[in-house]
Amino acid sequence: MDVKLIVVDYGAGNLRSVAIALARLGFDPLVTSEPEAVEGADVVILPGVGAAADTMSNLAQRRLVEPIREYIASGRPFLGVCMGLQVLFSVSEEGGEHPCLDILPGRVRRLPDGLKVPHMGWNRVNQRCPHPIFDGISDGAFFYFVHSYYVCPEDPSVVIGETDYGVTLPAVVAKDNIVATQFHPEKSAESGLRLYENFLRMSQASGLG
Repeated sequence: MDVKLIVVDYGAGNLRSVAIALARLGFDPLVTSEPEAVEGADVVILPGVGAAADTMSNLAQRRLVEPIREYIASGRPFLGVCMGLQVLFSVSEEGGEHPCLDILPGRVRRLPDGLKVPHMGWNRVNQRCPHPIFDGISDGAFFYFVHSYYVCPEDPSVVIGETDYGVTLPAVVAKDNIVATQFHPEKSAESGLRLYENFLRMSQASGLG
């Protein structure tokens, strides 16, 4: 599959493990912060760690906000990971209220009081409905999470996988060409690798490559 696979670098780190996971699957991802690369991509993965305000600031400084919005609007395959999930929503409550990409209506809220935060470790992901991203992954499979906030979509139908940590929260969302995970597939052993593989197969099935 000859495909322009872009991993967006906005200065948040944790990109090497993503690139290594993709390389294990036989792909040659380009890790880049160039807006033109996003504009010309066939497949985009937006990983990330950190705070929403910093993420949006870094994306804006690198002139990546509009290219990402336009890329997603074009219908090409997009995968968000951790912060790459959260910034898809309208507003984050992390450190006040901060506007995000506003591609999926909803808010990002802090995990409930009384829990150890950040939530860090392995949790089961319960599949709410069948989706190609789950092919070959058992319902209730474990994935690795590191986060203090979680998404609250206005449209609950976008949530296709959930986990429980003091509250039942979205672990995977999907709508049209978008798939995004709260957990880190690249840190989630074979199930995480399979999820990346499924996403790339879905991309291929969409006519790319």
